[in-house]
Amino acid sequence: MTLIGALLLWFVATGPAGWVTSITFPTPAQTWDSFVQICTTGYAGGRLDQHIEQSVKLVLLGFFSATIIGAPLGLWMGCSRRAEAYFNPVFTLIRPIPPLAWIPLAIVWLGLGAAAKVMVIWMAAFVPVVINSYAGVRSIEPQLIEAAEMLGVRGSRFAWEVMIPGALPMIFTGLRLSLQAAWTTLVAGELIGAVRGLGHVLTQGSLDIYPSMILVAMLAVALCGWVMTWALGWLERRAMPWRAKS
Repeated sequence: MTLIGALLLWFVATGPAGWVTSITFPTPAQTWDSFVQICTTGYAGGRLDQHIEQSVKLVLLGFFSATIIGAPLGLWMGCSRRAEAYFNPVFTLIRPIPPLAWIPLAIVWLGLGAAAKVMVIWMAAFVPVVINSYAGVRSIEPQLIEAAEMLGVRGSRFAWEVMIPGALPMIFTGLRLSLQAAWTTLVAGELIGAVRGLGHVLTQGSLDIYPSMILVAMLAVALCGWVMTWALGWLERRAMPWRAKS
């Protein structure tokens, strides 16, 4: 109902009511025409499916690489005082740096290709994963840890049966934040030096003063982000079935 109401308001505001001119915000008909154009003849160097494919590929590369490194690091820092003392000072220095601030350095190191964009996405996704994985370990109830020690659960068995299951809720919270940061950073990264991608469509649309095409690209980003967030939620329910039953 909310979505239908928003569509009706959009139609009325840009049409009969005339509250907003089509120069500043496109009408639904203009947006549909732009959608048909980018899906058939293409725009900004490719069709919509090609732009989506490029953007999704970059997001997945940056997101998965950040998860593979960040989650184990956060878990290690959470359960080991020595690891925390070793890594935390460096992490504390890197954490306040905005992900977009890495763009110039990424371009200097890796050029204007996909590798630079993956690096920037990695920097954006890495921090939330580490923080929430670390917080997940520290949020485990001390009584649970003491009970595991009394039962002789140690080493890798402790990690797989106590630490990781106890930290999973916070880990998935970090993954959701990382995914959001990855998409935000991707669009910003594709504003410079990209030949294909949703961010490139946004850039070209602004240069061409093409509001309806800009809106199509924005909606495509929103839809891709929603689908990936839904997939992550599905994985979370599969990984923690006990939470779905509670």
